[in-house]
Amino acid sequence: MAGQLRVVYYLNQFFGGIGGEEKANLPLEVRDGPIGPARPFQQLLGDQGQVVATIICGDNYFSEQREQALEQVTQALRSAQADLVVAGPAFDAGRYGLACGAVCAAAEEMGIPSVTAMHPENPGVLTYRRQVVIVPTGTSPVDLQDILANMHRLARKLAGGEELGPAQVEGYLGRGVRRVTEREAPGYKRAVDMLADKLNGRPFQSEVPFLTPEAVIPAPPVADLKQATIALISTGGLIPIGNPDRQVSGDPERYYTYPVEGLAALTAQDWEAFHGGYYNQIASDNPNYILPLSHLRKFEADGIVGRVAPEIITLPGVSTPVAKSKRLGAQMAQELKEAGVDACILVAT
Repeated sequence: MAGQLRVVYYLNQFFGGIGGEEKANLPLEVRDGPIGPARPFQQLLGDQGQVVATIICGDNYFSEQREQALEQVTQALRSAQADLVVAGPAFDAGRYGLACGAVCAAAEEMGIPSVTAMHPENPGVLTYRRQVVIVPTGTSPVDLQDILANMHRLARKLAGGEELGPAQVEGYLGRGVRRVTEREAPGYKRAVDMLADKLNGRPFQSEVPFLTPEAVIPAPPVADLKQATIALISTGGLIPIGNPDRQVSGDPERYYTYPVEGLAALTAQDWEAFHGGYYNQIASDNPNYILPLSHLRKFEADGIVGRVAPEIITLPGVSTPVAKSKRLGAQMAQELKEAGVDACILVAT
């Protein structure tokens, strides 16, 4: 492409330097020039390009006002006469990753090349990897400079109209694109060589992509339910009416605990659902659908279980990356253990 590239960069409220979760409802705004990670990206561009605008939007706003946000993004790209769109990196932040993927997909539909970056377990990868070039990252910004360098290298190729090579060679996440290529050795020889390496304990690389699922050892059974304290956890987005703690509808950074001592059941007058992955009215009409306190109270009264824990745990599970889920789960387990809980019932949607 002749002349300087006109680059538009997308960031969420945190990387845009505006604030954290308390600013997640920030409406989309467009600022001139590079901001946040766009500044080191500008240094990588040098005199070959210019970050002419940075789009900043709160994660909640983009998630909850998606159509309006994408319309604003499209207008901003047209106004800036963008030659290239860069978004993120989003790392393992699910709402941010989904927004970055949506922005890049919108750019591609306009014929504007784009690139983003995020953790392979980010829900943005699952949603947009076939449409968008995504550079893999870790879970923290510690390698930001190297990630930006990879994004810049791929962005320059895309903006120049070059066809990218295989994902494992170029350093982006595979998009499921199959191309006819030639190998140095025929298939039968490669297969025999791999088998020989495997039988002899030598390292080998399979040609069939396969992600081995993690094996989770089940917990031992409760010895005596009649003496046990049972806790309730819901990933269905249960909140007190009016959402006083400003819980999010997906990809949470934390979970919330609420006292239920003395409550026979959850009522629609006091509780509702706020979750981005299902029709909330079902659970708002009967909150016990996503946290069955009423049923467990009956078991408690009948002597089937010893005691219901005095606090419940709630959060929205949708769009939460595996790494973050593990962290939140470990925190819950430690808290429940310290509270003397013997077992828990986790209700998912």
